Amino acid sequence: MKTSELPALEQLFRALSDDTRLRILGLLASGEVCVCNIHGALDLPQPTVSRHLAYLRKSGLAAARRDGLWMHYSLQMPSDPGAAKVLRAALEAIGSVSSADADRKKLSGLVSIPLKVLSAAANNCCKP
Repeated sequence: MKTSELPALEQLFRALSDDTRLRILGLLASGEVCVCNIHGALDLPQPTVSRHLAYLRKSGLAAARRDGLWMHYSLQMPSDPGAAKVLRAALEAIGSVSSADADRKKLSGLVSIPLKVLSAAANNCCKP
């Protein structure tokens, strides 16, 4: 690995070092989600969620799309194969913890998408 690639990898690990950002990534693994549904599913204030989403965007792990007044976020895989591998491993680990299931269950109720569909999408989101 080149020394010039270390800052990008460091930024990735910093983005993955916060439990709120990990929970958000767990939701984004299921597909595009409106910020209002993210803060509803995580039971966190909207400014807190927005701050963490901005961090994920800056780190290149999330993309944003505006739809009128609403912001929708989606997972964005890094272009670097090593960083993408790290993110896939992190998402697999996130998907295996019970709190991720609870977050997806709450999101399922908010967006009226069956939990089974959200879970299947999250499990298949990052297959190379």
